[in-house]
Order: sequence, then structure tokens, then C-alpha cells
Amino acid sequence: MKIDAHHHFWRYNPAEYDWIDDAMAVIRRDFLPGDLELEIAAADIDGVVSVQARQCIEETEWLLGLAATSPFVKGVVGWVPLVDPGVGKLLERFAERPVLKAVRHVVQGEPEGFMLHADFNRGIDLLSETGLAYDILIHERQLPEAIELVDRHPGQCFVLDHIAKPCIRNNVFEPWATRMRELAGRDRIYCKISGLVTEADYRNWTEEQLQPYLETVLEAFGPARLMFGSDWPVCLVACPYRRWHQIVTRFIAGLSETEQARILGGTAVEAYRLAAGDACLAGQRAPQMSGS
Repeated sequence: MKIDAHHHFWRYNPAEYDWIDDAMAVIRRDFLPGDLELEIAAADIDGVVSVQARQCIEETEWLLGLAATSPFVKGVVGWVPLVDPGVGKLLERFAERPVLKAVRHVVQGEPEGFMLHADFNRGIDLLSETGLAYDILIHERQLPEAIELVDRHPGQCFVLDHIAKPCIRNNVFEPWATRMRELAGRDRIYCKISGLVTEADYRNWTEEQLQPYLETVLEAFGPARLMFGSDWPVCLVACPYRRWHQIVTRFIAGLSETEQARILGGTAVEAYRLAAGDACLAGQRAPQMSGS
């Protein structure tokens, strides 16, 4: 089973999506399941994981509703108010919706120290009790804080989005690479190969420019903890869906069939529990990961 582990749906309006600036005008429109179904069919993708784009319960409910009527949506990464003292009851209610596989907060927009706040960490503790993963959305400068967050929750499954958004447009490699290797030494942390083209210059990036970043995450996490994600429709400001899929498949072409299958689906199946009790549908089960 081939999985796109990261994409978004939305009904566009300028107030709720004010982060879509003039340089991203091409995505100032609705993006719904029918649009994505055409893209994944052309790329021979079997299923997707839908990820929140707004920080409200209404969107989490909306995504769960879309999943109920779109068989190719295999899981949802929603949003809940992790810092709210009453979030436990909300998570209990969502436990009745097994297509919810993880939650995410847009930490990249939060002030320094947010991930270390006691209330946020209490919320993360509750996720491990419910079996939900947590998607880490940060810029590369926040990696030290993310490492400390992961260290505080050794039993929690974490998924790092967009390889922590290094500054590709300026070809900045360090300290991002060193910190990524450090993070990868932790247990229960996966990484999405997604979002690279939008961290580069939208119009002038090259495939060669992306190579050292791709090579670093492959070395650090290995195929067993990497997963393909399109970041559609955001990717469209710099790259069509099919082209990004081709770049990733070209990059991993030298790996074994089993390793390629992990990156193109098996890792997502395992990390998000997309097929209960069988993480081998898209490649071998990952070996036991060592801690640091």
C-alpha cells in the first residue's frame, strides 16, 4: 500500500488562510477530496493521511467527516487544544473515531519555549495514553527544543513534518544536519520527506539543491523511519504533485525494494497505525530502534 503521509484539504477564505500570501496565490482556492483523488491516481498512490491546516476543533471534525466519505483517506492528523485542562475528555470523545491517528499544533508559529511549557507537556502525556501520535511542525531553529520535548516523552510516537524546515533557499546546512542526526537517535521518532520545495526558492530551486538534505535524513533516520509526503496543495506553489513524487522515487531508486516500500508506505502504516496489527502491508516491520 502506497501512502501520501501529508496533505491538506481546505475551503479557502482569506481570513482563515491569511498565511497564503501573494507569492502563493495559486493555492488561494478550495482543495477537496475530488481534486486530490485525481493527483494520487496519476502517481499510483493508494491512500493518504489528511493533516490539519487550521487550529480549531471544527476542522478536525470536518476532516474526520471527509475521511468517512473518502475511502482513500486512511487517517487524519487533527488539532485539539493540548494546553486546555479539559483536553482529556475531548480525546476520550475522539477515541470513538479511529480514523483520527495523530494530532498536531502549529508550533512553528509559537514563541521560544512553547514546547517545554508544563500545560503543553501534560497534553502530550495524554496522547500516549490514547495511542495517538504527535506531528512536530517546527522550523530548524526549534530543533533543540523539539529534542528536549521528545526526551520528556519516551513512550510517545512522534512524526517530524517537512524535515524540520531547513533554510534550503539559502543553502544553509548546519546546524540543521547535526541536530537532525541527534534527534534521529531518539526512539519513536519518524520523519516525513515533505515540504522541501517550499523551503527553497519557489521559482529557482533545483533537484540537485535538495540532494544533501535528502541524503542527510536518509542517513539519520534510515528507510524504516522515513515516509513520503506531498504537502499538497502547498507544494503547488513550487512543484506539481507528480513531479515531487518523481523526485522522491528517483532519490530512493538505489535502495532495496523493501526499503523503498517502507518510505513509500510502510513507515506511514506503522507510525499512524493505518492497518491495525499489520505494519507489513507496505514493507517489512522496522527493526527495534536504539535510544540515545
